[in-house]
Amino acid sequence: MSDDETPGSEETPRFTDKRRIDPETGAVREPRAPEGGAEVDPLADLDFETPATSGELVPSHQLEAAEALAAERLDELQRRNAAYFNLETQYSSYVKRSKADGAIQREEGVLSVVEALIGVLDDIDLARQHGDLVGPFAAIAEKLEQTLQRFGIEKYGEVGEVFDPTVHEALMHGHSPDVTEPTVQAVLQPGYRVGDRIVRAVRVAVVDPDA
Repeated sequence: MSDDETPGSEETPRFTDKRRIDPETGAVREPRAPEGGAEVDPLADLDFETPATSGELVPSHQLEAAEALAAERLDELQRRNAAYFNLETQYSSYVKRSKADGAIQREEGVLSVVEALIGVLDDIDLARQHGDLVGPFAAIAEKLEQTLQRFGIEKYGEVGEVFDPTVHEALMHGHSPDVTEPTVQAVLQPGYRVGDRIVRAVRVAVVDPDA
């Protein structure tokens, strides 16, 4: 330490606040010229990163890769849609077949019941023709016939019908001047059908016109 220097006489360090915004007032500070008269750009000491321009082009290889991926995803979507369509079509066909098979099985079951009961139905019809269908037996027979009707079982055959070999079975044959075409003269046993299916053709006596 020199003789001219005394303790506590060290020069106090000075600090310059170069902040653009006054931290106390929040006001913008005007740039001040430093000693010597040279102006200093207040932004010169700041480090700004230059952002990429929004119009920068994507490299061609990246664009090609994106297009290939999009095409692949579109192909997968189309394949899945096709698979879903095929599955939906198969399910719809299955439902239709199931309904059709169910209806056929139901009809076959009804036909089996009618075939088993035809002998009973013939006895009921004969008893009715002879006036023997009376009392509790008549009520039971009527309930049986009504039940069969609810399942679509139809009894058919009437005197005077034009003879049709597809629905009539001729057990007797004759001639008559009163008819102009083959005609049912008498119903010997009624016929039974379910819808368009003949369980048993009506058995009849048929007459043809005189020659």
